[in-house]
Amino acid sequence: MNAFRPLILTLGDPAGVGPEITVKAWSALRDNPKLSFTLVGPYDLMARKLNEMGQPAPRIIETPEMARSMFGTALPLLPMKLNQDVEDGRPTPVNGTVVTGSIERAVKHCLAGEAEGIVTNPISKDILYQANFKYPGHTEYLGMLTQDHQAPYAHGPLMMLANSELRVALVTVHQSVEQAALSVTEDKIIRHARILHGALIHDLGIDNPRIALAALNPHAGENGAMGDTEITIINPAAAKLRAEGIDISDAMPPDTMFHKEARAKYDAALCMYHDQGLIPVKTIDFHGTVNVTMGLPIVRTSPDHGTAFDIAGQNIARPDSLIAAIKLARQIADTRNG
Repeated sequence: MNAFRPLILTLGDPAGVGPEITVKAWSALRDNPKLSFTLVGPYDLMARKLNEMGQPAPRIIETPEMARSMFGTALPLLPMKLNQDVEDGRPTPVNGTVVTGSIERAVKHCLAGEAEGIVTNPISKDILYQANFKYPGHTEYLGMLTQDHQAPYAHGPLMMLANSELRVALVTVHQSVEQAALSVTEDKIIRHARILHGALIHDLGIDNPRIALAALNPHAGENGAMGDTEITIINPAAAKLRAEGIDISDAMPPDTMFHKEARAKYDAALCMYHDQGLIPVKTIDFHGTVNVTMGLPIVRTSPDHGTAFDIAGQNIARPDSLIAAIKLARQIADTRNG
């Protein structure tokens, strides 16, 4: 794959901050052709957003490759139509198929080798569920869309949140804490650790990655006094992974593994449930954290925040996380391309 092919941004929920931060990201990056991208989205909405911020109208393109030549002068747009006009901050499930259609189109371009990867703008799971969306979120949907294609290492999908100080991956994702605890299995830990190990090597260029494995229970179970998941599931999984040559710890107490000195001893943490991993990584750098889907045949990143309907249309949304996601997508693509 050509290392200079553009990235593709998806629309996200059109009533959220996705269109706004896309314009701001383009404005910030337009002078760097290596970070060129195109958006799959509606012309009228994006023309309005650009005009509100004093920017020229978008330029319609036919193929992603056309984006690079015009990126410095206008936002390149692969056009699609809305099902219903958009009012900022007022989402509707009527546009649910537009949101998913933008994702599907971006994936097809990447699988066809026409773009380096996709950066997805925030979606509203609740609104998509009302439109009969059958997947827990982006990660699982992208896994389905790419399931018939080979990944460059162990096949995912697996979610990782990353910034300059910390990387965390998750054994369980969008489940209640009660369900997540019951879902932690030896096989799942092994499978996800293999994906994380492969991503650290093939996506991030870390030759000998070190993985810290988080415990489920307080104090790593205190030798069974506070739960035995560490003894019966987590540590046996770690032993099997080490036998494969993967550098991974036994279960570590989560309350002592995220401070600066502890973080210096590993390249990524594998956490048992959603908030165990996302609280520390977002606390360290909320605006600079990026969501990465590992184990896909395509590159996918995303901002670490949601649709922010409460501030949509006010021109106060920060594009930092989207810009970081664009930069990381390019870095991963370059690493994969060698």
